[in-house]
Amino acid sequence: MDALSGTAVRLRPPRREDLEGIFGWYNDPEIVAPYDRFSTDTFDEFAAAIAAAPHDPASLAPRYVVETLPTAEVVGVVGHYRAHPVLEYVDVWYVVGKPEARGHGFGREAVGLLVDHLLQTGPCERVGATCDVENVPSFRLLEAIGLRREGTLRSALFHHGRWHDVYVYGVTRSERPARRA
Repeated sequence: MDALSGTAVRLRPPRREDLEGIFGWYNDPEIVAPYDRFSTDTFDEFAAAIAAAPHDPASLAPRYVVETLPTAEVVGVVGHYRAHPVLEYVDVWYVVGKPEARGHGFGREAVGLLVDHLLQTGPCERVGATCDVENVPSFRLLEAIGLRREGTLRSALFHHGRWHDVYVYGVTRSERPARRA
């Protein structure tokens, strides 16, 4: 996988030296939660999942780290996965793991780079995303980069002892250039 560069961030494949920090984010309920499931793997399982991700379209492991420019500080991770066994689209996901990096547009630029890359190089006509309806920063990010809210999956995600509704977002290849114009 090649690196993808924007004006404020670069996306690059995770390196061995990144894994401990990323694993820490995954095991911190304040970072992964309150809008998603919180579960832990062993470090070795986590490292193996990241190593296998480029060859597994269904992998939920991080495919890129998000590093700031020009400092190369790792502030988050992004990924994509084949979201359905029959429907032909991919979903993107993202975590800005360093709380002090939130609210500076790094996540927005990183996810926009990933969506553009997938639409320009992949076979899918549509890229989507889902987020908990209570996760205002997440759905604002998706809307800011041009994904359209397509609906709500009721009681689709169980975490923190209850069922949560999830917004479904998407953008098609033909819509993305129009948004950028």
